[in-house]
Amino acid sequence: MVLLKLIGITIVLVGLGFAGIAIKIWAKKDGEFAGTCASQSPFLNQDGETCSYCGKNPNQCDNNLEQA
Repeated sequence: MVLLKLIGITIVLVGLGFAGIAIKIWAKKDGEFAGTCASQSPFLNQDGETCSYCGKNPNQCDNNLEQA
C-alpha cells in the first residue's frame, strides 16, 4: 500500500513538472526559452569557443552572464 502511494505521488510530481514546462512553452512567444545559449556561460565555456546553438562568440551574445 505504501509503495502504491509513493508511485502515485511520483507520477503526480512528474506530471506537474511536465505541465509547468508546457505552460512555459505555451506562454512564451514562438515557444522559445530565453537564454538558450548555455555555452555562453563563463562557467561552462572557459575557452571562449563559439556557441553551438547560434554560432556567436561570447562577446557577441545578448545573454552573456558577464554583462548582467
